Amino acid sequence: MTTHLISVIGSSPGVGKSTLCRAVAEWLTGLGASVDHFEEADILTRPAFGPVAEEFAGGAAAVRPATLVECTRAYVAESLAAGKDYLVTDALLPFIPSLVAWGHDEGTLVHVVEELTRAVEPAQVTVVYVHDDPETALRRAIEREGDAWEDWYVRKLAGSPGTRAVHDLSSAAAHLHFEADLTWRLLARTPWHVLNVNAGTLNAQAAYAHTQRHLMDVLELSGRPAT
Repeated sequence: MTTHLISVIGSSPGVGKSTLCRAVAEWLTGLGASVDHFEEADILTRPAFGPVAEEFAGGAAAVRPATLVECTRAYVAESLAAGKDYLVTDALLPFIPSLVAWGHDEGTLVHVVEELTRAVEPAQVTVVYVHDDPETALRRAIEREGDAWEDWYVRKLAGSPGTRAVHDLSSAAAHLHFEADLTWRLLARTPWHVLNVNAGTLNAQAAYAHTQRHLMDVLELSGRPAT
């Protein structure tokens, strides 16, 4: 069986990315497959991504793109050697929000994504792109996390080289619109299968059902979708 990497990414906080990622990992595990659920925070604790943690620990405010590529290569190789069937990752591949925040231009991102497509071979890749209107999604995130989260998020973006123009919720939403357009352009250059999940029209349950149906086709799984 070919190892399949399922990267669940979101256009904005508040779109339900992590909830969907967790549900997909649990579903595939329930089928008896060997699944690695790579949560968003794992990038600082996984051995394969040790160089990322080391660069941050050394005082760097960003990680070199080459480090991300090589760590991804090591993670996939490690997973293949361990016999994993599925790698279900939360906000991992292809690192677009981080690279943009660190000030890299589109030309650099094109190069990084090209390198990543080679780094993950021979694993097959499906990107599940969960998106919604950024302002709507941000307000949903604020309702979930509290008003202090809005201040933290705006300060985080404003403090990064590539997102210094952000100064309030409106400018944060404008940046996320730009980033979403960039993400679509970059993903279109890859050989990866991209699954579009519109969180503006699908609630969490419907988003999961939609994702599950499409993944059954992509992964060539038989039977009926779980409920």
